[in-house]
Parts: sequence; C-alpha cells; structure tokens
Amino acid sequence: MTETVVVRDLRHRYGSTQALAGMTWSARAGEVTAILGPNGAGKTTMVEMAEGLRRPAEGTVRVLGEDPWHACAEHRARVGVMLQDGGLPGGTRPSRLLTHLSRMYAHPADVPTLVQRLGIGDFDRTTMRRLSGGQRQRVALAAALVGRPQVLFLDEPTAGLDPHARRDVWSLIRETRETGTTVVVTTHSFEEAERVADRVVVVARGRVVADGTVDDVAGGRGLEESYFSLTEDVR
Repeated sequence: MTETVVVRDLRHRYGSTQALAGMTWSARAGEVTAILGPNGAGKTTMVEMAEGLRRPAEGTVRVLGEDPWHACAEHRARVGVMLQDGGLPGGTRPSRLLTHLSRMYAHPADVPTLVQRLGIGDFDRTTMRRLSGGQRQRVALAAALVGRPQVLFLDEPTAGLDPHARRDVWSLIRETRETGTTVVVTTHSFEEAERVADRVVVVARGRVVADGTVDDVAGGRGLEESYFSLTEDVR
C-alpha cells in the first residue's frame, strides 16, 4: 500500500525542552493511523509539521510525496486539517462558513449532507463564537472534510463531544477511510484508537515507542494495559 505520510527522524526543541526526539512513522492510503500518547508527548508539534504549519528543526516530513512546509496551493487543497482549537471565524453561522469553504474546491463534499451527518443543523442559527466546545469540534471536522481530502489530519477530533456525537464522528472517519483517504488521528482515547484505527503509533517524550496494528500493539493484553507498559519507562 502507498505510504502517503512519511515522518523520518523528526527533532524539535522549545528552548531547553525537547518536544521531538527522532520521531519516525508512516501512514498508508486507505488506512486510519492513530497517534496515541499523553499530553506533552509531541503529538501536536509533529502533526503541525505534517500540516505545513511548523518547520522541523531536523528530519523530514513528506505528505503525498511533498514537503508540506514548501507545498503549493494545489497540494494544500488535497489535505484536510482539523486543529485542536481555533482557525475558524467567530462571526458567521456554521453552514454559511462551510458553504464558503466549499466554493474554494473544484469538487467539494455536499454541505447539507455534512451538516446533517454531524448534527450541525441543531445549532446552525448560532454564530461560531457562541457555540460550545463540542459544537465547534463538529464544525471543524466538517470544514476539514468539505474539500474531499486525500489526506486528513484530525487533532483530538472527539474532544468535548458527548457519547452519541463521538460515535457519529467515528462512523464518519471509517467512511472517509473507505474512499481511499489517509486519515491521521491524534488522540488520548484508547477506545477511539480501538474503534477506528488500522494502525497505532504510541508516542512518549517525543519518540515512537510502538508502531503496528491495534492487535500488534495490544499484544493480547488490551491496548490500555500495553500502552502504560510501553510508556512507563519514558514518562
């Protein structure tokens, strides 16, 4: 299978703090790769580099064969991004925002369908700045999907969502994978990784400590138990 996201020996520091210490992994087309790790493990820093939002100090990132830091507009249109927070204007209503974004793509997803699938119609009369955190998460996910991306980065996509909304998001992630899209999800949730991921990359202290299928990483003990065993010595 084609590797559409390739991360090799990424290193980065914030002052005296080493955020990434030689992180290496890859994600394949038509698969969901979950990046699982605690706060401060380097997940967001690494994903921002893959999205072209941050330049690595050392190492390389390739998304669809290109360096995302130097990518052209055409390349960026093939990549969907859902940030942990921010990035969406506060003064407009969700469906109006999604309609505006859809006009930037040659073959966008159907906005009414996204609105319906993510339950956005329930609060569509409210401006973005007045939405709850969970409601903004739903709109941010729709915004990441509206361009029908070939690669989709989701940073904590179900944070703040209730159990029903979480299941809807997981279902949508699986459907997106079935179209051949590469999906990279950062998460703290063992259940989320087990429900949606084809592969799991466990990270701690800026480096990869396990990489494989859910069953490979779980090792017959369950993902949560294996995770704490894998990360105990590097916390």
